[in-house]
Amino acid sequence: MTVREMVREAVARVVGGTRGRGMLNGMREPRSQVSAAKNAARDLGHQAARDLGHRGGREVMLARGGSEEARKTRPLPSILGSPGVMANVMPKATAANLRRFAETPVARRAINVIKDRVAGMEWKIQARRGRSLSELPFGDERVRVLTAVFERPNPDDSFRSFAEQVLEDVIVGGFGAAELVATGDAEHPLMMWPVDGATVRIKSDWDGSPDSVRYVQMLGYGGEQVVLADEELSYIRLNPRTHTPFGLGRLEVAFETVNAFLSAHKYASRLASNSVVQYALWLQGLAPAQHERVIRWWQDEIEGTGRVPILSVEQRPEVLRFANGTDADLRLQWQEFLLRIIADAFDLPAMFLGIEGDVNRSTASELSEHAFRTAIVPTAKLFAEHMTRDAISKRLGWDDLEFVFVGIDATNEREQAEIDEILIRSGVLTVDEVRARRGLGKLAGG
Repeated sequence: MTVREMVREAVARVVGGTRGRGMLNGMREPRSQVSAAKNAARDLGHQAARDLGHRGGREVMLARGGSEEARKTRPLPSILGSPGVMANVMPKATAANLRRFAETPVARRAINVIKDRVAGMEWKIQARRGRSLSELPFGDERVRVLTAVFERPNPDDSFRSFAEQVLEDVIVGGFGAAELVATGDAEHPLMMWPVDGATVRIKSDWDGSPDSVRYVQMLGYGGEQVVLADEELSYIRLNPRTHTPFGLGRLEVAFETVNAFLSAHKYASRLASNSVVQYALWLQGLAPAQHERVIRWWQDEIEGTGRVPILSVEQRPEVLRFANGTDADLRLQWQEFLLRIIADAFDLPAMFLGIEGDVNRSTASELSEHAFRTAIVPTAKLFAEHMTRDAISKRLGWDDLEFVFVGIDATNEREQAEIDEILIRSGVLTVDEVRARRGLGKLAGG
């Protein structure tokens, strides 16, 4: 039986027999019965959604041969309603508006410049603190297992799709989150699920223990809550501060500026599409009936046809102009200024938001390098540090391994190659050590 059939059957039961089925076929019923039917249908739909979430996670875990303990958090909790409020937890405000603004062209472009670059970077698992894998117990085997975990964090996602969802929340609201589920499977000991960070609340009375409850996911249906221990959730804060437990996303910083830009853009769009009237005809000495005839003739015969209007009146009509109709009326300079402020909020040069008037071939590469250093590298390192600390060290207990992105410390490929060559010539590093730093294997017979 499908969810739709279950809902229809529940409504029929509440309203009663034939009358319930008649209501579903379009018959009118008393308001109280209709309200009761709607409430029953909503409750059953919510229960079906929860059952599907529980059953999906359980089947995935059992199919992989792991323990029956499955994912706790719910995917897409905001679809069925907005999160509720709980005592002694601190809510994250304006999440709905942030999501909406993130779908506008300018904000989406700024988000994608950072998110897509980080999610598409090469990564690897390596020994921490400069140690060699040969020094670690079962080092090569554990690296192989962790690589498989990150290549497929859960049955639904690849590493890129998982990272994109978490990074989206980090950039938008500073509240990236991922649930960490220990499976008990030696070949795949960990599953990582992206979580809507806007629904996560932080307990103010956490005692500091990894196995104590620190986070609560507030679901939008029935006030249901999912409690999570500190080790069960990786909560990534961008721009952490002392006066609040929450981070500060780049879109939060640009929120008011994006709003101002959208208003200016909407006004310019209406003006450019002629929805704002710029001209008028002033006819003098005409009776009301003649005015009506001229208006109907203009609307029926002239307006929108491109024909040349021919007027035969005693006095020449005067044309009144309400606006000059130039680019200044579109407030283009004001919009460009707002774009520069938005780019600053995302730590990006304005070139990445389409402002290229002051960019040439020599400055473009410098601005691209500047964006890489100020926006992409800090975000990549923040994500990698949380994966190392929360997923590898805290959840699995492997504190001698780390997750790193390859090549983020190099200014560019040419400069990195020159540095490697100098280190090899001076005897500081060997060829195999340089290859290992780049994620490559040893040379045959080296």
